Amino acid sequence: MEKRVAVAIYARISQDRDNTGMAVSRQLADCRAEAKRRGWKVAEEYVDEDISASSFSSKARPAYQRMLIDIADGTRDAVLVWHMDRLHRKPIELEQFVQACAAAGLTDVVTLHGEMNFEKGDGLFVARLLAAVAANESDSKSRWSRRKSLETAEAGLPHFGGTRPFGFEDDRVTHNKVEARAIRESVARILAGESLNSVTKWLAEKEIHTVEGKVWRTPSLRQMLLTPRLYGVRVHQGQILGQAAWRPIISPEDGERLRALMTDPSRRTNRSARRYLLSGLCRCANCGSVMFSQPRNETRRYVCRSGQDFGGCGSMTVIAPPLEDLVQQSVLIRLDSPALTKALDKASGDESESLELSELIRVDSEQLEELSGLYADRAITATEWKNARAKIDARLVANRRALSNLRGNRDLNALIGQGQILTKKWADLNLTRQVAIVKTLVDHVRIKTPTQRGRRDFDLERVEIIWRL
Repeated sequence: MEKRVAVAIYARISQDRDNTGMAVSRQLADCRAEAKRRGWKVAEEYVDEDISASSFSSKARPAYQRMLIDIADGTRDAVLVWHMDRLHRKPIELEQFVQACAAAGLTDVVTLHGEMNFEKGDGLFVARLLAAVAANESDSKSRWSRRKSLETAEAGLPHFGGTRPFGFEDDRVTHNKVEARAIRESVARILAGESLNSVTKWLAEKEIHTVEGKVWRTPSLRQMLLTPRLYGVRVHQGQILGQAAWRPIISPEDGERLRALMTDPSRRTNRSARRYLLSGLCRCANCGSVMFSQPRNETRRYVCRSGQDFGGCGSMTVIAPPLEDLVQQSVLIRLDSPALTKALDKASGDESESLELSELIRVDSEQLEELSGLYADRAITATEWKNARAKIDARLVANRRALSNLRGNRDLNALIGQGQILTKKWADLNLTRQVAIVKTLVDHVRIKTPTQRGRRDFDLERVEIIWRL
């Protein structure tokens, strides 16, 4: 039996109904025992909880995708899984997995029900058969589930998935007296001309919260009040099927009046929000609240907003463009800086390997400085400088990525050492990509009170970047 020293264990549960994770724990325990029996060393356990692998599921499996990356990188030499249907229920996924294993030279895929050696025809044949059977079973369950859901809806019976709806008890039929009364009062207030914002404040004053115990916000209140189930109508996949089996909380007439009022385009007062680089990242230094984008005329700003939906102090404002430029430049500089190496070193769990990588990075950084001095003194030519720098840069990038891997931060790997390159390409990147790069390094940005009132230029002292790494 060939010894393996970098084994991946994968576990998945499609529905963790009681939120205990016990099924995953059992899978992991059995796989650990098998690895120990074989004398194999487990490098990492990859777990996707409450995520289906069925052909009808669109949920991503982050742990599975991370395992594929590690296999492709050649850092895993075997895979242990409780059963093949934990890995795949789609034949196309199996084929992609087989290709990734073949390209990396990984041949041992072991389940608690048998081994799959992809180099041998029988092993791959059996794996394909199991994937086809699992896919058919999954599809049959999905078809039956969809048919059963439609029959339930056509009978006017409630759907029992997810959290109970506001206004009803756990049986989805009996009215919750306090919540139902709050719904009727809210509808009456809005039909009488009161705003949603005013009603949310009233609900907060009465300490009437959502089913999850959260304070009502205008978007969530609006969504709840527009639900046809409040006036006794059964809806399935967006289609009204008829009368529901439960008593309505409000009359159908009030329900239709409310819908017509709240969906009236002339009632909308918000403008289409522009997209901001630092959305969700700015914090007011006075109260700690998240600052929101709020333009004034043509000027983009981040504002600490007060009120029921925001909860801030309302006393902090900063102009967006110079702030975004400062944070962007700081992020790109940090990608090439020793400060990032120190942060990764500090965050790493393997101290000995971390220290070794940090020392290699330090030596190469000093050599780069020495190389620049030689070129400045004309001791070497530009061609010699470029050739030597390319080799040192390559080592720096590889070692910084390895240091990042110790912490498991794979989003950062493709960015390390790319600050100068990204600076040149920044204007061509779409905003989504720019935001992703910033959020990889930045936890949040604290905005402080201006040090000098009436100052016309941007006050750098107002900004404190709190680094994630």
